Amino acid sequence: MVNPILLITSTVPIGTSHSSFDSPVLGLKEIGNFARWTVSSCTSSCGVKEMRDENKKLFWQSEGTRPHHINIHFPHLVSIHSIRLYLDFEADGSFTPTRIFCLAGTGYHDLIPFSELDMRRPKGWVDVPLENVGGDDGKTLRVFLVQIQIADIHQNGKDARVRGLKVYTQDEGITQVKQGGMGGEARKQYSVYGQTNGDKGHLLGLDWLGGDELR
Repeated sequence: MVNPILLITSTVPIGTSHSSFDSPVLGLKEIGNFARWTVSSCTSSCGVKEMRDENKKLFWQSEGTRPHHINIHFPHLVSIHSIRLYLDFEADGSFTPTRIFCLAGTGYHDLIPFSELDMRRPKGWVDVPLENVGGDDGKTLRVFLVQIQIADIHQNGKDARVRGLKVYTQDEGITQVKQGGMGGEARKQYSVYGQTNGDKGHLLGLDWLGGDELR
């Protein structure tokens, strides 16, 4: 079996994140809505649905022993170009993750760590480094499964909160529009399902359902 991932661990100290991120400008689309999401535990009304909501007053909160984890399982091989978490130390205090391991693989049996985040007082979107993970650019993670594992929490807290988690791939529709490669009908469809929905990540044509890879 061909292993689609080549992973090298990257450790990055992170504080507050204020980096600008515009997915259409970067040629990216959010694909988390096509994955099956599971968590190690959660409190009532603080699950995956709340974490994935655009309202940053909502969050996922674990309820159990560490390490806590979030699983993002895709039905097809995906090429991931960006993973982002929304954390808020000011709002969450001792619920704030300070150390996160990111793992990936084809399934739970072959998960490999590819990035480690050491954070102090994060507030806002935090980008997971994708250095030397594979692809022609060295920054393309080709996997079926991503696991976000929370190892440490501020002030040795028991449970963690995450207020947002997004996964992006390259938007072929945007690339074709920029290169002038789309016909009138396709461009019209893109304007409806791509631009007007922002980061909701509607995929143009849904051709991936019959293929081997989601791109």
